[in-house]
Amino acid sequence: MRFGYTLMTEQSGPRELVRYAQAAEDVGFDFEVSSDHYSPWLTEQGHAPYAWTVLGAVAQATSSVELMTYVTCPTVRYHPAVVAQKAATLQILAEGRFTLGLGSGESLNEHVVGEGWPGVDTRQWMLEEAIQIIRQLHTGELVTYAGEYFQVDSARIWDVPGEGVPIGVAVSGDASIARFAPHADHMITTEPKAELVTGWDAATSTNSRKIAQVPISWDPDRDRAVERAHEQFRWFAGGWGVNADLPTPRGFSAATAFVRPEDVAASIACGPDLDELAASAQPFLDAGFTDLAFVQIGDEAQDAFLAEAAEGLLERARALS
Repeated sequence: MRFGYTLMTEQSGPRELVRYAQAAEDVGFDFEVSSDHYSPWLTEQGHAPYAWTVLGAVAQATSSVELMTYVTCPTVRYHPAVVAQKAATLQILAEGRFTLGLGSGESLNEHVVGEGWPGVDTRQWMLEEAIQIIRQLHTGELVTYAGEYFQVDSARIWDVPGEGVPIGVAVSGDASIARFAPHADHMITTEPKAELVTGWDAATSTNSRKIAQVPISWDPDRDRAVERAHEQFRWFAGGWGVNADLPTPRGFSAATAFVRPEDVAASIACGPDLDELAASAQPFLDAGFTDLAFVQIGDEAQDAFLAEAAEGLLERARALS
């Protein structure tokens, strides 16, 4: 298994994220994923810089670590033709190190442009059309596309990376695997379910990556680690069925008002024990995932985590695999 570091745009400013990206490469993470948010999940997190500007800077500030969006919604806030151009440019800047991670999005980030928030079935159809448009534009050819949800009129991307842009797509079950596996290079998901891995492998003919993410809260003081995880990551308890439809941090705060610190600590490894934190990877290893990105919770903990804990965490996680 390859292990990654998460550039959590919801909890850190743009300059800090670039600095963390450099440090994470130096420590030895295999890849780095960036969220793509217009708003933080909770007010306590306090940030939401533009992910594509940050990634452009990260591409120049690093030299070997792979980069990825985790994930971009190419259907409401962004038109897929614009996502195709951004991804192509970033791949050139990163010299082939970039993977475009795509998903059907959350209301939190997409409602802001005033186009409404479609139902889940519509969102899935929109994402499928968007991927088709992005793939066509990444050929460098002139594209005209007339779909049910998107139109493209005589568009061409003039700066196209020779190696193309690999695409990962977020899935949650058999129906989304059947829909998106033919269009994607890699699978992204949130839960360590072996049936997702086997279902994806059965639906594809390529040696694809199966990519996931897991939060941890390292701190020398376990009580502080739990407090931070509860303060900034209790939104995680709602699950994606809830998270996709709440439109504001205030809504997430209300929805998680009765989530207790001990509830968060029961699902997120917290404290200084690196063996316990590394064990968060075990369910994903057992399920057959190939890539796992750690999310260290809390901006104020990043420098110390990267300097004091990350190398040891990677050693223990790699020993598991």
